[in-house]
Amino acid sequence: MGTGRNIGRVLLLLVVGQPAEAFEPRLVEEEQPAPGFPDFLAVDGDSVWVTNRGRVEKWSPRGRQAAVPMPRPCGTMAIAASALWVADCNRRQVYRIGLATRRIEARINTGLADPRGETNVVAGAGSVWVASDPSGRIARIDPASNTVTAEVVVAPGTAFLAFGFGALWAVSSGERVLQKVDPALNRVVGRVALGQAPGFLAAGEGAVWVQEQGDGTVARVDPDRLEVTGRSKVAQSLAYGDIDTGGGAVWLRTTEDQTLVVIDPGSLAVRARLGRAAGSGAVRYTPAGVWTSAHDRPSISWWRPDPSPEPRDSTP
Repeated sequence: MGTGRNIGRVLLLLVVGQPAEAFEPRLVEEEQPAPGFPDFLAVDGDSVWVTNRGRVEKWSPRGRQAAVPMPRPCGTMAIAASALWVADCNRRQVYRIGLATRRIEARINTGLADPRGETNVVAGAGSVWVASDPSGRIARIDPASNTVTAEVVVAPGTAFLAFGFGALWAVSSGERVLQKVDPALNRVVGRVALGQAPGFLAAGEGAVWVQEQGDGTVARVDPDRLEVTGRSKVAQSLAYGDIDTGGGAVWLRTTEDQTLVVIDPGSLAVRARLGRAAGSGAVRYTPAGVWTSAHDRPSISWWRPDPSPEPRDSTP
């Protein structure tokens, strides 16, 4: 999409520059049926990869483009070194799938910290990272050799990862802690206490953002001072769902009342609640729009900005 940069500015205007009641009509949901169990997402240019039952699929706003069979893809995926990296919960391996070939190019024996599927594969510092052992380990994969080159010791039960601000960030839900890992040292260099049942996280828009699922909040963590600088109250609880950042906003895939919540990273106000209740799924921001999945209503949605309608007049 050649207009991606301009549309990104439109999204920023819509999220930050408009009152919440004027925001919803300016994003248009284009929903496509996606039979099976469409769940986690990874952006690939103007398309997105989706985990599904027995396969990963590539989708664009125009429909499904490809499918690659694998036993049980699970958790968030990463794109690095011209490949998609995705965990398989049956074999407890990380698969490398070529973006151009759309074929499995390698299987790396890493183990998985949470083979139920609530886990993350992320990329950063020239490596691919996966929480690999429930006792508290993260495996570092070198894409040049497709081998594990280091293991990082972390808190027991660490399964949720993100990369940003030059560091790997790791959450243990049971220990209720966010850990900062220095990739130059392959060790934890700082910790932040969190609320109830912390889970998925994202690094961007000036902070690390963590879902505190048991409290229904999103915690904003300063990546340098390593302290919680505020919380956004979203609901009574945030069971599962997903989180991403971009375009001047925090994007939260919710599991109650609506599909998508938009949070202002400065004020921590909920600026919009979009869509209808759709069970669980994932969210990924792009400069051209936002992707969501809904595995309880087997579908994938492309939320595109619609700059044509005038904002609602909020004057009484």
